[in-house]
Amino acid sequence: MSFAFSAKPLRTLRLKSLQDMPDFSNVIPPHIRKLVETDQSKPLKQSRSAAKPIALNLNENPFGPSPLALKALKSAIEEVHRYPEIHALDLHEEIAAFHGVQPEQVLITAGATEFLCIIARVLLASGLNAVTSARSFIVYKLATQVTEGKLIEVRTRDNGYDLDAIGAAINADTRIVFISNPNNPTGTLLTAEEIDLFAKTLPDHVLLVLDEAYGDFAAAFAKQRHVNYSHALDYVRADRNIIILKTFSKAHGLAGLRVGYGIGPARLISVFAQARSIFSVSSVAQAAALAALHDAAHIRTAAQNNSEQADVVSSALERLGYEIPITWANFIFCDVGTNAAGFAESLQSHGVVVQPLGMWGAPNAIRISIGTPEQNHLFLKAFEAVVQSVRS
Repeated sequence: MSFAFSAKPLRTLRLKSLQDMPDFSNVIPPHIRKLVETDQSKPLKQSRSAAKPIALNLNENPFGPSPLALKALKSAIEEVHRYPEIHALDLHEEIAAFHGVQPEQVLITAGATEFLCIIARVLLASGLNAVTSARSFIVYKLATQVTEGKLIEVRTRDNGYDLDAIGAAINADTRIVFISNPNNPTGTLLTAEEIDLFAKTLPDHVLLVLDEAYGDFAAAFAKQRHVNYSHALDYVRADRNIIILKTFSKAHGLAGLRVGYGIGPARLISVFAQARSIFSVSSVAQAAALAALHDAAHIRTAAQNNSEQADVVSSALERLGYEIPITWANFIFCDVGTNAAGFAESLQSHGVVVQPLGMWGAPNAIRISIGTPEQNHLFLKAFEAVVQSVRS
């Protein structure tokens, strides 16, 4: 069969004015039009009083990346004209060995957020649902909405997860339970024993997604406080319906490179791998993450600073009359007793950026990342100034 092409010129579409432009919004599915705009999707308004504000809003490592990661990154950058290894094999094998699991039980993604979106895309559709707690990681809601699935958010208990309420909310249409441990943004923890009891109650059609993005900080706190944090890897080895999410964005200090991973039974990982984007993790990100994985000293430094400075900041805020939940992560949850967005804007005018939590269902609360001692000192100085203004 052959095709004949007309030599006639294409007709040009001429519009009289901008009002004649076609409205594309009518072809966008309604569930996409309803998506929540996150604070992170908006550009940061730069304070005129500070050329570079102190960023305490995204829970980053204030000491930056591992020196070993920087060295590996600089070496790898010479090969950026090459596509990255599609399966990140070297990093893949090292992560598996690091956690004592098999390589086929690991999937590397562009941050843990990509894995969250993959899970929702694979398991959810119109009429199906996921369950989590109110005041939990906002991406659970965003990932669910894109699929036309429904997110059931149950009440919190003591600023954390009410596992009994979550269990009661599960129904025949539930496919996922999202648990952030420690919880973002409240910093609360579920112990290994609490997770054990809850996991045993889950029906076979439900996947438990255990988000341990802040696990390095929680493990350090747990050791100090004599608490069992997590042995979720035992669930993977027992072939339970679980995915454990990890990231290089927090304690490892590689947030800008976007590397995360999930660990789970091979039968689940193989399914989610089919929905992953090709080449989603760059070659420089793979190289930096591989080096950072084994820099235990850098993690210890970050965790030690976090433990010490979390106490400093929490105590200072409590002296000002605020009730601060004990944190197990690298941030603090603070109910400021007034509109958080306005409070955060006032802090920004003093050169400090924090995260208001209106979108998390806490309109009077902010999340404060733990910085260096100097950053925390400047934050507390700015906080006191704003409080005096609010109370006067």
